[in-house]
Amino acid sequence: MTSEHRIQVSAGEPRYNGKYRVVIGSPVSEELCKLIEENEPRVEVVRNQDLYPPMRFAADHFGDPEFTRTEEQQKEFEEMLDSADILYGVPDMDPSALARTVRANPNLKYVQTMPAGGGAQVKGADLTREELDRITFTTSAGVHGSTLAEFALFAVLAGAKNLPKLAEDQKNHNWPTNRWEMRQISDMTVLVLGLGGIGKEVAKKFKALGATVWGTSRSAKPVENVDRVITLASIVEAAPEIDAIVVTLPGTDSTEGAVNADFFKAAKSGLIVTNVGRGSVIDEEALIEALNHETVAFAGLDVTSVEPLPKESALWNHPKVLISPHTAALSDQESRRITEIFIRNLTAFIDGEPMINVVDTVAFY
Repeated sequence: MTSEHRIQVSAGEPRYNGKYRVVIGSPVSEELCKLIEENEPRVEVVRNQDLYPPMRFAADHFGDPEFTRTEEQQKEFEEMLDSADILYGVPDMDPSALARTVRANPNLKYVQTMPAGGGAQVKGADLTREELDRITFTTSAGVHGSTLAEFALFAVLAGAKNLPKLAEDQKNHNWPTNRWEMRQISDMTVLVLGLGGIGKEVAKKFKALGATVWGTSRSAKPVENVDRVITLASIVEAAPEIDAIVVTLPGTDSTEGAVNADFFKAAKSGLIVTNVGRGSVIDEEALIEALNHETVAFAGLDVTSVEPLPKESALWNHPKVLISPHTAALSDQESRRITEIFIRNLTAFIDGEPMINVVDTVAFY
C-alpha cells in the first residue's frame, strides 16, 4: 500500500517487564537505535552490533557480503530474533531468514522492512495465510520520493537535450556545423506510471517545469499536479500522446510487463523512458526493439529486470541508454528517514492507531 493507506492493528500486551522488545534484524547504526529508544520509551531496542555485517555505504542494510558469523554467533543472532515482539529489518535482508524467524517466534507481531518495495521480501518468505494475518508488515515507502524524482527529471532532461550526442561530440572534439534543436520539458506530456509517494513527487517536479502531466492510479481519482489520471490498463490507448514515461510502480504480478511491445508499438517516435520503480514493469526486450527502431529516443534506467544487470545485456552498450545501478534513491539521510517512519508506526502500533505503509499481503506491495 502507498503511504496514504493506514491500517489499525492491536499490539497486545508487552512481554518484557512492561516493554515491547524491538530486535534489530539488519544493519542499523547505534545512533538510530538510540533514536528509537528516545522517541518511544515503551520499547527496548535489542541489538548486538558484532552480529551485523558492516555497512559499506549509506543505508546499506545488506552490509558487507564478505561478513560471516561463527556457528555460535549465528545461534546467538537467531535467539535474539526469536525473542522479538517487533523486528526492525528483515534478518539479513533474506526472505528465508524471515520465514525461519516467523515460524520460530509465534509472538512476533510486527516487522518493518527496509526497502520501499519490502512487500517483495514478504512474498519471498512464502508465509502461510495464518502467518501473514498474524504479523503486520510495513515498508519505507515515501523516503525515496525526492531523490528518485530528481533522477527521473534528470533522465528525461538527458533525453530531451540529447545527452548521448552532446557527450559523443565532446569526446570527438566535434563542433557541428549545423546546430540542432533540443526539446523543452514545457512542451512535453509526461506520463507517470504510479501515483504513490514517489509518483506524486515526480509529478510535482515536472509540473513545476511546465510539463503536461498524466498519471496512472487504480482509482483514477484527481491527484494534485496531475492534469489527467488514467488506469494502467489504458496506457496503450494513451501512448500516441505521450512524450515521456516515468515508471514508479512496484514489482507485482499485476505490474509485470505493463510497459510492453503493445505500448511501444502504439507510442509516437521520440519517446523518452525512465524507470525508478521496479525493472520487471518494463519488458526489456520490447524496450530494446523500440530503441533500435527509434520509437524510443532515450532510456534512463535506475532499475532493471535482473540485478545486477547481466554483462551480456544489450542495454549496457546501447548508445541511447543510461544505466544507473539502482543507486538513485541513496542519500545520507535515508536511514534516518526510514527510522523516523518506523518510530511513527511503532507508536501507532502500540497505541492501536492506524499505521502507514502497511504491506498488502495479497498483492504484496
